Amino acid sequence: MKIGKVEKYIHEKLDERGSLLFMLVDPVDYEKPELAVSTAKAASEGGADIILVGGSTGAQGELLDSVTKNIKESVEVPVVLFPGNIATITKYADAVYFMSLLNARNPYWITQAQMLSAPVVKGMGIEPLPVGYIVVQPGGTVGWVGDANMVPREKPKRAASLALAGEYLGNRIIITDVGSNPQLQGNSGMPSEMIRAVKSIISVPYVVAGGMRTIEDVASAVRSGADAVQIGTAIEKSRNPRAQAALFSKAIHEEGLKKKKG
Repeated sequence: MKIGKVEKYIHEKLDERGSLLFMLVDPVDYEKPELAVSTAKAASEGGADIILVGGSTGAQGELLDSVTKNIKESVEVPVVLFPGNIATITKYADAVYFMSLLNARNPYWITQAQMLSAPVVKGMGIEPLPVGYIVVQPGGTVGWVGDANMVPREKPKRAASLALAGEYLGNRIIITDVGSNPQLQGNSGMPSEMIRAVKSIISVPYVVAGGMRTIEDVASAVRSGADAVQIGTAIEKSRNPRAQAALFSKAIHEEGLKKKKG
């Protein structure tokens, strides 16, 4: 499969900035659809490099269509779907995370959902981004829904092996995720040792997601090796999403440029 426009954009921006900010908007988490759209617009204005839409199985149908369409009309960066299942896709996006949950116990999340949705994605004409998805403890909702054999936080080599297997299987992006808003003591994001282990062994873009709430959280993830940091709750719950996105963007891009120079 040839590299499409969005995947090319990701590589070009990584060459330019060293690391990227992906902002996730789950329409189900917002009181009104209009708030989801306005938050996405604010995040884009604050420096988000990609807007992701989805993340839950409830983000589908008319809600997903209208929110994605309105976000697409409001931002200048690519709009990418983060599907929760085969119904959580819409023709109004630029691309979709075409994900395989690499550590799922249920084969449905590894290949069966992908088989069912592939003709739909092709028919809609949206770009599939081949993504290898890995869930790390505690896993949150995605770990439960995806029936994941979650990677223990103290086992970085296990995550690295899964990531390398994903790349060898043809995935062109790897994501590690601790789940949405996990309730852990202290830093609840991805362990730095795990990020370093994954980054050291793969050659494709690496996205770190889940649990990051502070500027230091995202900066640390980039210093440890993340090519992109995926943020949702920390911007969604902010009183000023644009300003919060700008702070995250500044930290991520500054650390990215340091990596390039180093």
